[in-house]
Amino acid sequence: MADVAHSPGFLKLVESVRPSVREVDVVEARRRAAQGAILVDVREDREWEAGHARGAVHIGKGVIERDIEQKIPDANAEIILYCGGGFRSALAADSLRKMGYGNVASMAGGWRAWEAAGGETESGNS
Repeated sequence: MADVAHSPGFLKLVESVRPSVREVDVVEARRRAAQGAILVDVREDREWEAGHARGAVHIGKGVIERDIEQKIPDANAEIILYCGGGFRSALAADSLRKMGYGNVASMAGGWRAWEAAGGETESGNS
């Protein structure tokens, strides 16, 4: 997916939540996932199907607040969210934090950083 030109309002919103969101880089995300953290891909269905981090769970940003308690009921579980570039995942992490999930992080650089770092991937509805 090509880089997206984000609107100023969207970027302002993301920057407003970043101070309250813990971010981890790809190396840390991979290390934490190997130790049991849950990787959650918050991208759209078509993005997920084209490719995602091996072992990730898909809960799109549009439904994460609605579905998180059913898919990951433990509010203390370590969750690392990612999207295409780290913007939508920061917004989703802020929402989950407000819902009481206390161990949530956003992966800086998102899917593009994961691929660039050689993270394991899979495609389809795996």
